[in-house]
Formats: sequence, structure tokens, C-alpha cells
Amino acid sequence: MELTEIGNILNMDLFLRIICALLLGSFIGLEREITNKYAGLRTNILVCVGACIFTIISIYGFPIVPTSGDEFGTRDTARVAAQVVTGIGFVGGGAVLRHGATILGLTTAATLWIAASIGMACGAGMYGLAAISTALTLIVLISARIFERSILTTSTKNTKRLKVCVSCNNEFAGNVYDTIIENFGNLKEISKKLNKNDDNLTKITVIFDISSKNPIKSIYKKFQQIEGIESISVQEFNELV
Repeated sequence: MELTEIGNILNMDLFLRIICALLLGSFIGLEREITNKYAGLRTNILVCVGACIFTIISIYGFPIVPTSGDEFGTRDTARVAAQVVTGIGFVGGGAVLRHGATILGLTTAATLWIAASIGMACGAGMYGLAAISTALTLIVLISARIFERSILTTSTKNTKRLKVCVSCNNEFAGNVYDTIIENFGNLKEISKKLNKNDDNLTKITVIFDISSKNPIKSIYKKFQQIEGIESISVQEFNELV
């Protein structure tokens, strides 16, 4: 077999490894994208493909060279790959955020770490290991989320901080204010002031924590039952503290 033919076969094999990393990384990234996580489709693809390329470079980028006579210098194929394991920690660290006493993004950081490992497996030509790892990762991410939402309903992961703004007629403002305090627990903040655009309306703003499968929908229904409310606005409160 000629040298050029060997080179073509090798290049096709490397191309296949990169494509495999791209596809497997996209599977994990798609799951993250669907769940609206900070590191989504593009990030996971780039991490997986980047780890694959670094692994390929580590294996083929530093050939053995003769030192003296028939002796050849040794090479450490794990040098670059080892730095990928360390370096991906900095990328994952950027996905971790602190919202008050709650830490968010740890799963996203761990997902980037596993995406890098899958890319390294593709770069080393270990397609079976990469495919199985991708399948298991998706099973863990999806099944664990379903379990947390259906079984661990009181978990802090299911606790949302909501900001509710209601407008009501001035004559009902006192009653609405007292009703909110009496019927809603975990209040973090509540304020009442006249509406700037209409002196006949009072704006009441409430911030509180709730554990529910559909927190916004359930809270909206509860506030609709309070007499005197003209309009309701409910949204997640994600102000960094």
C-alpha cells in the first residue's frame, strides 16, 4: 500500500472521529437546549468536538523521532488529553451561578465535562464507549429530571422564586394586601403603592418562594380568585444577590 493511500485512510478515520464527536455532542446539547440550560446545543457540540481534536493531536501530532542510532524517543500521548480534563473545568465553572442561597448550573458544568470525555473517546477511536456513554448520559439527565419533578416535589430544585405584580382598585387595595399576607407563605417581599398611570389603581408587588410542578400557572389561578384585582403579572424572579 502506498504512503498516500495510507494517509487517505488515516484522514478518513480522523474525519469519522470528528463527525462522531459532533453527532454525540449534539445529542447531549439538544437535551440541554430543550430544557433551557445555560450551555446548550452549540456549547456542548464545540466542547465535544474540541476534546476530540485535542485527543487526535495528542495521539498523532507528536510522532516518535529517532534520538541516536536505532533508538527512538518516547512520547506521552496523554499530555494534551490530560490538559483537556483540567481545562474543561474552567469552562464548566463559568456555567455555575449563584442566585441568593441557591447554586445553579452544577449539572450543566458536569454535562460539559462528560461531553468532553465523550469527545476524547471519539478522538481515540473508541466509538462503542462514546456511544454508550452518550446514551447513559441522556438517560440520567432525562430520567432524573422526571423523578425530581414527579417524586421529589418539595426538593429545593423545584422551588421557584416568583414576582407577582397586581393592580387593583384603591378601595380593594387593603383587602387584597391582607389576603395575600394571610394566604401565601414564604413571602420575601411585599410592597404597595399607587399606580403612576392611574391614581384610582394601587400596584401591589409580591416576591415569594413556591414549590410546584407549574408554579406560574398555579399562582396565577390563586390570585384570580382574590376580589378586586384588575390585572396580574407573574414571572420568575432571578435577580442575582
